[in-house]
Amino acid sequence: MRAIVLIVFIAMEVGATQAQETNHASVPIFIELFTSEGCSSCPPADSWLEKIDASQPIPGAEAIVLSEHVDYWNHDGWKDPYSSSALTERQNNYAREFGLSSPYTPQAIVDGQTELHLNDSQQTISVFQKVATATMIPVTIGPVTMEGNGPALLHAHIEIQGQSAKLGSDVYGVIALDHAESQVLRGENGGKHLTHVAVVEEIRKIGKLQKGRDLSLDFQTKLPSGVDPHNLRLVVFLQQSDQGKVLGAAMKKLGS
Repeated sequence: MRAIVLIVFIAMEVGATQAQETNHASVPIFIELFTSEGCSSCPPADSWLEKIDASQPIPGAEAIVLSEHVDYWNHDGWKDPYSSSALTERQNNYAREFGLSSPYTPQAIVDGQTELHLNDSQQTISVFQKVATATMIPVTIGPVTMEGNGPALLHAHIEIQGQSAKLGSDVYGVIALDHAESQVLRGENGGKHLTHVAVVEEIRKIGKLQKGRDLSLDFQTKLPSGVDPHNLRLVVFLQQSDQGKVLGAAMKKLGS
């Protein structure tokens, strides 16, 4: 269940700012990090994800990241407050797809199809350079509104340009905490103050994209009780059935 990693922050050789100036439609790169506050190997990976999210170092691309906290470490002295069995099951699906004997943390997966070796900077750079040139299905998140409180109801309109889609795909909506932190009291990280980015609170299928067709849909969900709406981000992504390749993604911070 554990991967010992030495995180090397990726500094891409070509300036991201220059690339974005010449490529207005940045390619989304969807990065999932399966992690746990109960795992001593995970804080460096959490920090790596935060840096990727903040610095956007991949030329011509937008890194859309998610921290997905699994619950199988919760028996080891510390119950991760952000963990869920649904995210453990999502990782288990990947483990079966990749032919792994068991899931492990930290595990980073790009576009639903490639595992990053977080101690191998050259492999990470190679993967990012490859996926930054991929053709993705455009996803647009329109204006997001919220109404009521305790809890508030979020509304968003989503447009997907699916004419180029050769296969159907599932549409997922994700509500994630933009920033989260914990003072860990017990377990392998006992005494540490941990910070996280894009922590998944809710992930669910919200529609189905048919091949060769556009999709327009309205998404609504109740926000987690007690959560500051300005500390949330909405992520929408397309993934082939049976949790296959990610074909498109978009992200909007609700506080911006």
